[in-house]
This record gives sequence, structure tokens and C-alpha cells, in this order.
Amino acid sequence: GPLGSPNTLKEQREFLPAFAVREDLLRVIRDNQVVIVIGETGSGKTTQLTQFLYEDGYGKTGMIGCTQPRRVAAMSVAKRVAEEMEVKLGTLVGYAIRFEDCTSKETVIKYMTDGVLLRESLNEPDLDRYSCIIMDEAHERALNTDVLMGLFKKILQRRRDLKLIITSATMNSKRFSDFFGGAPEFTIPGRTFPVDILFHRSPVEDYVDQAVQQVLAIHVSKPAGDILVFMTGQEDIEVTCELIQERLAALNDPPKLSVLPIYSQMPADLQAKIFDRAPPGVRKCIVATNIAETSLTVDGIMYVVDCGYSKLKVYNPRMGMDTLQITPISQANAAQRAGRAGRTGPGQAYRLYTEKQFRDEMYMQTIPEIQRTNLSNTVLLLKSLGVKDLLDFDFMDPPPQDTITTSLYDLWALGALDNLGELTELGRKMNAFPMDPPLAKLLIMSEEYGCSEEMVTIVSMLSVPNVFYRPKERQEESDAAREKFFVPESDHLTYLHVYTQWKANGYSDAWCARHFLHSKSLRRAREVRDQLLDIMKMQHMRMVSCGTDWDIIRKCICSGYYHQAAKVKGIGEYINLRTSVTVQLHPTSALYGLGFLPDYVVYHELILTSKEYMSTVTAVDPHWLAELEPSAV
Repeated sequence: GPLGSPNTLKEQREFLPAFAVREDLLRVIRDNQVVIVIGETGSGKTTQLTQFLYEDGYGKTGMIGCTQPRRVAAMSVAKRVAEEMEVKLGTLVGYAIRFEDCTSKETVIKYMTDGVLLRESLNEPDLDRYSCIIMDEAHERALNTDVLMGLFKKILQRRRDLKLIITSATMNSKRFSDFFGGAPEFTIPGRTFPVDILFHRSPVEDYVDQAVQQVLAIHVSKPAGDILVFMTGQEDIEVTCELIQERLAALNDPPKLSVLPIYSQMPADLQAKIFDRAPPGVRKCIVATNIAETSLTVDGIMYVVDCGYSKLKVYNPRMGMDTLQITPISQANAAQRAGRAGRTGPGQAYRLYTEKQFRDEMYMQTIPEIQRTNLSNTVLLLKSLGVKDLLDFDFMDPPPQDTITTSLYDLWALGALDNLGELTELGRKMNAFPMDPPLAKLLIMSEEYGCSEEMVTIVSMLSVPNVFYRPKERQEESDAAREKFFVPESDHLTYLHVYTQWKANGYSDAWCARHFLHSKSLRRAREVRDQLLDIMKMQHMRMVSCGTDWDIIRKCICSGYYHQAAKVKGIGEYINLRTSVTVQLHPTSALYGLGFLPDYVVYHELILTSKEYMSTVTAVDPHWLAELEPSAV
């Protein structure tokens, strides 16, 4: 901190703005069932609130839960709080994210993603194990946050002893207060310094190139202080980092700069690097997605470079696909980003867009995720929670009706809902698995088809970041390595083949490196596989293997994906049987190099880049489709 740096964690805690208002805050919480806490990022709310409640005795009657919209935040905050409380992570303080539970019998303070708490409410509709819940970063309006808020309206009536604390950045707090019938708002005063906001004079053609120029200009001419660059995603973050290094190297004896990327798919050990202090005389430059906008606080940032875009999930019901689209951020996001420069002293924010663009082309607020995403998962969950009519559910911002209708139709087509929209036995079973309905269905059907051993591997491989590694400078070599794993008629079977070979080679990292595979992703797949085996055991499902009869697996895949089937049309093109949309095989697919195109295929998902591509494709026999869905063929 600026006033003579506090060294011990205890001193640092007492230096946070939250500490100054501790008693007032606890009093408001004691007197009210719901409290909206407004605290700017870095006020200490995320790390301190749970500890205040614990010190005030709330841990005696139940757990103190804290939900986060992002898994990275849940992990990094839990780690920090465990350090502050001087306990081992996973004991008194723990975290839970999908497929990874780092808690134990003794856990009292539990950080988790809001998806995890939602799933817990399936088995425990009143969340009886908790005495209070903090919903952190609620202003981000992630899908699960919104669903949880609707559920809490009912839970709080049934459980008068449960405390709910919702934290939000300044902009939307009134909406939360109104939603919970005028709940009191409590502000933690932030320690912020003035930030100079510099708009670009003319619209920017290439924001990556412009950001790199801006970083170098700051680095070469501005006083000490770290730089935070906001980019849209992994690809442009990696390119930005490379370009900065390249252009820096071209300078004559440049000052030292440590360039660090961060995005949510990044391995945890690398993520932690951004928090490390740079050696003396070295400036840090962090290149991040909007994860650094509110979820993570890095001290020492004095300069922010904001490209003005982020990746948003946008659902297109006609195509039946979620696309990650690069979209202009909202004015609220822009303010949040600029504010990151004023945490440790006066700062500067360089906006790579004009003032006119800011005024005329940016929404005031981001559109809540629930209004722009596929809701099949959510609908299935709410049906399991006994919500009869989804149009009656108390959403803060109701989703578009055609999205709900599409989701109901998808679930009915999968056999999860009956003709009356009630959950079927299959639908009930699908909910035990924390994944998209089609994948859950594959696992359940695999027992009938006699290939559950193989299917649990395939589904695990589909639940982790891509295992194939394709470095820019060795593309030919890596493509050749990848082809050795190809199972000609199926990408799903190709994944199975990769996993089986990795296992046969003693799960070796060196073997992965030789074959251009991400060992990190494969290890993650193995962890996910173990978790799924546990769930299957709890569901009393038999583990059976089909040996080398891979047609059985293709039949089973067909049973989970027949609503995503396509028929060949012309050269390299397919047409979706249900929506009649034209889709392509991706060049990296095992089917691409076959030399001929199978007449019928099913696919795992559509991805939109330059074209609509099918990702993870398996050739199927039209007879199988006809048996499953007579109208299809």
C-alpha cells in the first residue's frame, strides 16, 4: 500500500477499506436477512466478508458459502483466505468447482462457482448446511447467478435463519435491492485514485497492433508502474504477448518488461504468476481477458490499455448454437476497466476507441447472459427443482420466450421431458451429471449399449480444453502426429484412441510432448473421468466394455446426438437435418482426410469462425437415425 507498505498478512488485512467498516457491516447483516454490499474491486470484500462472518460466529450453525461467477476466482480467493487464516487449503477454508472439490468435513468457509451451489440445491433444496451465502460479483449477471437469485426468493421464505449477502459493483446495486423487496444497500468505501481517461482520436483498425504500440509507448516513455491490457480471448492474448516481445527485442537496449498472459482456460500454476512481484527495475505487463475486470485484483497497475471488446456468448436459436462473439463492451465495463489503473496511485487508461464510439456504439450495461444463451441445461435443472412453469419463475430479467421454447423442444427430443413437459426417468438421471444434457445422455445410454467404460473416457475428453497441440512454427509436424491417432470415421473415437494410448504409455508427459498432445488437458481428462466414475457408481450404473467393437460406440453416440445430425450435400458441405442450416467439416477433423464424405454424421457442437463448422464429428448409419427419430431421415 502507499502509506508505508504493511508486511504481514494481518497488517495488510487491517489496511483494506473493508476493515474500517467491519462493525457497521456486521450490524446491518445481523438486522437483515438480505444485504446488498457495494464494494469496488480491491476493497477486500471477497476475501474479508467470509472472515468477518466467521469471526462473528456464523460458522457455528452452518457453512459460510461464497459463490463466484468464475472458477479461477473461486480457486485464487480461497487460496488467499487460507493463507490469511494460516490454514491448509481444503481444511477450514476450501473451494469447489465443477469436477474438482477441494473441501473436507472441517470446511466452514467454502468458495465455489455459482453452478456448484445450484447443483447442491438439487439434493438440498433449502441449502440446510449453510448459515449464510455471499453471492459475489453478482453485477456480472452470469447465467447461474440469475437462476440462483430466483431460487433464493423461495428459499429465504422457508429459511428465516439464512443470511444472503449480494455483492455488486456500484452500477447495478439498485436492481438487486428492488428484486429482494428493498433490501438495504451497504457501501464499502473504496480507496481509489483519479484515473486519466484517454480516448483514441480516430477509430482503430486493428486493436491488437494498436495495443502493442500503446504498450511499447508507455514502457519506453512513462514512469514506473505496471500495465494491464484488456483483450478478448486466448488467441489474441497470445498474439499480443508475442508481438510485444518481438518489437521490444528490435529496440536498442530496451528497459526490461515482463509480459504475462491470463485467461480462464490457462493452467492454474501459470495463472498464479501474474500476482508475483516483478524483480527490481522490471515493469510488468499483464495481458488479460475481462477476467481481470472484476474477478482478479493485481496490485501495482498504473496503466490500462482497453481494446474495447470482449467475447460474449450469444445464442442463435435458428442455428441451435451458442457462439462466442467478439462484441463491443458496455460503458459499465469500460468504467470498470479504467478503474483498475487507480488502485495504488493515480493512473491512466488508454481506450482504443473514440469518445463518439463510446457514446453511440456501447450499451450502458452488458446484456445478462440468461437473455443470450442456450438454456437447455438451466431448464432441465429448474424442472428437477420442481419448477412447473418456467414462465412463472421469478427471473430478474426473463429470458426470451423462443429460447425457452427451443430448450424445451431440445429436452423433449432428447427424451428428458415427456409430452406434458414433465421430467422423465431419463431426465432425472441426466441431472446427476454436471454437464450438457446430450453428454449426460451418452453416459446413461452407454450402459444399455454396453460401452460405458469407453463412453466415460470420450465424455471426459470432451469436457476439457483441446488435447491436440498445434504450435504455429511446427504445424505440419503436429498435423502428422495428430493423423496417427485418427480413427477414420469418428473424432469421438479418435479421442478415445488418444486416451487409451496415453494410458498404455504410463500416462507419460514425455510421450505427450513427442506426440504433440497437451499433457495438462489429458491429466485433467483423467481427473474428470474419475469424478464421473464416482457419479456412475452412485447411480448404480454398470461399467462394461465393448472391447474393439467400435460400431457399438458410434451407435451410442448417435443416440445422444441424433438431434444434431447432418446429411452430405455437395462438396465438403453438410446440411443439418432439423434446421436445414449448411455446415462444414472442420479441416482438423479425422473425417476431413478420408477422401470421401460419409452420407450421414452427428456432431458434438457447432463452432463459428469464418464458417459454421461442426466440431467433433462421427459418421453414422442412416438406419440408426431412423430407429431413434423416424422423422429425421
